[in-house]
Amino acid sequence: MPSVRAHAPQAGSGPLLDAFGRIGRDLRVSVTDRCNLRCTYCMPAEGLPWLPKPQMLTDDELVRLIALFVRLGVRQIRLTGGEPLLRQSLVDLVARIAALEPRPTIAMTTNGLGLARLAPALKAAGLDRVNVSLDTVDPQEFLALTRRDRLADVEAGLRAAQDAGLAPVKVNAVVMRGINDGDVADLLAWCLERGYELRFIEQMPLDAGHEWQASTMVTADEIRAELGKRYVLTPLGGRGSAPAERFRVGDGPHTVGIIASVSAPFCAACDRVRLTADGQLRNCLFSQGESDLRGPLRAGASDADLEAIVRGEMWRKAAGHGVGRPDFRQPDRPMSAIGG
Repeated sequence: MPSVRAHAPQAGSGPLLDAFGRIGRDLRVSVTDRCNLRCTYCMPAEGLPWLPKPQMLTDDELVRLIALFVRLGVRQIRLTGGEPLLRQSLVDLVARIAALEPRPTIAMTTNGLGLARLAPALKAAGLDRVNVSLDTVDPQEFLALTRRDRLADVEAGLRAAQDAGLAPVKVNAVVMRGINDGDVADLLAWCLERGYELRFIEQMPLDAGHEWQASTMVTADEIRAELGKRYVLTPLGGRGSAPAERFRVGDGPHTVGIIASVSAPFCAACDRVRLTADGQLRNCLFSQGESDLRGPLRAGASDADLEAIVRGEMWRKAAGHGVGRPDFRQPDRPMSAIGG
């Protein structure tokens, strides 16, 4: 990785750099902290205290900040939550983002509930791609994991996304020991049959209860070994800053990805930055700090003022997330409050 630069770039002085020469090109925008599932590895059964509406960014505020990032060189906007489909103005928000110049690629990560109804409108508004979180296709496992009997709705959402042209439709699956780790090959087969691109993800320390333990995490190597019992996997190159290492399945053309966020982190190539639903900017999913954009925005800050805050937060980005180090501390906010 390049050596640390002597001075942070000033406002208006080129790409969105951090101190290690990485350029921010991917903005993850949480549009709500609310969710209509209660996944056991994310939040308690009773849910979490949701943000009061006045604390959340309005559509106008979101569009202004996203436009700022686009001017600073961000080329992909990924809408996340919580569950982004719960934001009532989502379709209009997508249309406003798609109207920005230069137009960014717009993706969304969702649990799929409600996607059957909204997929056509989202595609028409300008949404390019969708990732649907689905850890199992076993109805009983799904109910136990999410505490909701909604698997059929997720399947309908996936079909609607595919029919609407939100391609490639990707499926994100968190693998958990003793729960779904023995089913990874079955899930891959299910996705291959339907033309979905599957991404397995190591479970990360982002649960609300702070109960994650490295000793119980299913590693990428274990996932690959389990898949290898049924499929021949050939590594593919050209990963770039993408989080997933991709493999060709058999003779192709289908692929599967494995995201080794913990056991083999890809921090050196990370180009992501995150904006929370309440207007806090985070330079890393695991960051212990964040910069407030909502306060200055509502106090009348100029775009140059906001840009200075953004560049300062990016410059503080660490070389790596530090998971596994003795001094690692899980962030106070869980994944649902940060945005995926």
